[in-house]
Amino acid sequence: MGTVSKLSQHIKQKGLRATLAKAWKHYVFFHQELLWMERDLVSPVPPHSLKPYPPLRVVKITADNASAFARYFGDRVGTMAELANEGHTGHMHLDDQGDAVAFIWGSARDYFDRHYYGCLFPVKPGEFFEFGGELTRAYWGSELSVDLQLELWKAMAAQGCDKVVDVCEFHNVPALKLHLRMGYTEQGRIMNVYTLFGRWHFYRETRYSGSRLDALRKPSRPPVTATAV
Repeated sequence: MGTVSKLSQHIKQKGLRATLAKAWKHYVFFHQELLWMERDLVSPVPPHSLKPYPPLRVVKITADNASAFARYFGDRVGTMAELANEGHTGHMHLDDQGDAVAFIWGSARDYFDRHYYGCLFPVKPGEFFEFGGELTRAYWGSELSVDLQLELWKAMAAQGCDKVVDVCEFHNVPALKLHLRMGYTEQGRIMNVYTLFGRWHFYRETRYSGSRLDALRKPSRPPVTATAV
């Protein structure tokens, strides 16, 4: 499908204003707010009602086995190999066909993300920076979103880490809800990433007080009391 055809189809589906807004973000200027989150590695994960999933095999990602991403994450094979060669800790969860259906990464040192945001994420001693977590659609809403992180936390704890930190896009409501469900708390910091003409990246950090996620928290249920008959 040509560029003009794609543009015409997008206008029909989303409308002219939404199409122009998307084009502006992609080709001219885009600002993303990344909220810093943190969590210790020992507190239990709050109860959840996620669906179970079939058995999977957890494997450390290396440059030699990155080909396992070819089926579901074909455009990431090279990136996975690069991250492994740089010494970051990555886990992939393989199905019975040997294909990766989920992955996640951790870095115990400052991480420069040249693949997506184009900025540096500093890491303090004892922390590790968690990034790149993703599941195939078939596993959305499953317990794998929890187990994926727990396996990485275990591996990073063995390396001497006692805290996980990461960033989450403020407009990504499902990801923010996942963080709250996992027991993360806000650090009161925002990494602001600016993209100019789809090519140049600039970033700066700002701070805030209070919580920006209160609207996403589920209200606590009142205690059940006996009713007189």
